[in-house]
Amino acid sequence: MVQFSNVVVYSYQYMLDPKVAGIISKEMQKESVVVFDEAHNIDNVCIEALSVSVRRQTIEGARRNLSKMQHDIERFKATDADRLRKEYNRLVEGLAQGGNLPITDTWLQNPALPDDILKEAVPGNIRKADHFVHVLRRLVNHLEGRLETENVEKEGPVSFVATISTQAGIDQKTLKFCYDRLHSLMMTLEITDTDEFLHIQTICDFATLVGTYTRGFSVIIEPFDERMPHIPDPVLQLCCHDASLAIKPVFDRFQSVVITSGTLSPIDLYPRLLNFHPVVSRSFTMSLTRDCICPMVLTRGSDQLPVSTKYDMRSDLGVVRNYGRLLLEMVSVVPDGVVCFFVSYSYMDMIVNSWNENGILKEIMQHKLVFIETQDVVETTLALDNYRKACDCGRGAVFLSVARGKVAEGIDFDRHYGRLVIMFGIPFQYTLSKILLARLEYLRDTFQIKEGDFLTFDALRQAAQCVGRVIRSKADYGMMIFADKRYSRHDKRSKLPGWILSHLLISPARKSLANLGDFVIGDLSSYLPEHGTALR
Repeated sequence: MVQFSNVVVYSYQYMLDPKVAGIISKEMQKESVVVFDEAHNIDNVCIEALSVSVRRQTIEGARRNLSKMQHDIERFKATDADRLRKEYNRLVEGLAQGGNLPITDTWLQNPALPDDILKEAVPGNIRKADHFVHVLRRLVNHLEGRLETENVEKEGPVSFVATISTQAGIDQKTLKFCYDRLHSLMMTLEITDTDEFLHIQTICDFATLVGTYTRGFSVIIEPFDERMPHIPDPVLQLCCHDASLAIKPVFDRFQSVVITSGTLSPIDLYPRLLNFHPVVSRSFTMSLTRDCICPMVLTRGSDQLPVSTKYDMRSDLGVVRNYGRLLLEMVSVVPDGVVCFFVSYSYMDMIVNSWNENGILKEIMQHKLVFIETQDVVETTLALDNYRKACDCGRGAVFLSVARGKVAEGIDFDRHYGRLVIMFGIPFQYTLSKILLARLEYLRDTFQIKEGDFLTFDALRQAAQCVGRVIRSKADYGMMIFADKRYSRHDKRSKLPGWILSHLLISPARKSLANLGDFVIGDLSSYLPEHGTALR
């Protein structure tokens, strides 16, 4: 249907993930206009499209897949040997010379092969089906051995491929063709249940990427998650650091590409991350017919103690108490729905437990019902449904959520479902993550983007995305509270979108509380009744 449509709306992955784009988007003409809307996270989508993780479950599943394929090969040898012979002859001709591999909607495209590679013949050592399965077994055994490490290991694709060549006897060119060779073999064996063979597809995806790219990637092996070191969970990750690799084919193929979002700030950083030169770059002010948003920065609690989710402060009882008192004061005067965002699930759990122990949670629930986002999708969906029911019947409700979670990215709290949003802290990424550290190092060395600048940019775009959940149309209105002393610093505040900053600077809160210092709000309960305009 795509080629007959005037407008096609679909997920980023259909355009950016090369395994899917070759099937879904191949009919698109060069003159098509490609619009990436809500593109504030486009660099992360690009990186995920070219990253692969291999765990023990992947290894075990791949072994089962190979055994099944070997059994099918033996069956074909006995009943239809000519079919295997024809496949061999086709592979001798090359992937793109007269003997094209058949591609249907149920099959994934190659994740990485450039056109010049496609003109080559498949290496002789994997043309025969038996030989190819044997090569994959050696590769799976090698990856399983690499997972047995007790220390974190990090290396580049070149050294990793050299190790595979030395220890498993598989050279770089063979690795490059693994994905297409698997594709051909599965077509020949008439395998229709592609889901069953996802594990071996993941292994071949990994092999093709690591054999194709020499820069912009790292191979990181972690024996356990640093946040849960007592639980062994080894994972071998091929991490893409260069977002431009996935989006470059889109820029090359299409004449007009538009990247847009309400939280694309600072706008000049995206061309550097995606490695392109924008023909037109514009930032538009939000055209509001009235002052319908009231953003505020809270740096201190009512007892004048600073509040922040900095690592050395986040567990401080004074900070936890002040955050609780802030929410309590807000729910006592703000009607309908109140949405709160925390920096992580673990921090939200800690805060809620503390509020429960010191009685603040009970006081909050006297004003509004409280619902919490969990990592279980079904539980969260049920909580959201009941949150909306509570708002609809006039009872009012509080929804506690997490930045970077499903609610922060995809759920609208329009109209009476969101009259106030509180961002507790600045949602920085987990800075001890080996994957994040490797990406920061790559961005610094390749694009001269400082680590601190990128981390702040990433955290502030997430914060803006969270608070933007309550303003979904010109008819909406609501308050936004950034509860962290670091938001008062220029290097943090300046990275918020212009439509928030423009209202922050003329906020009634700042005018009436100028004597307390820049963007400092004390006891909000004494402020709100006198200044109802902030809510109206």
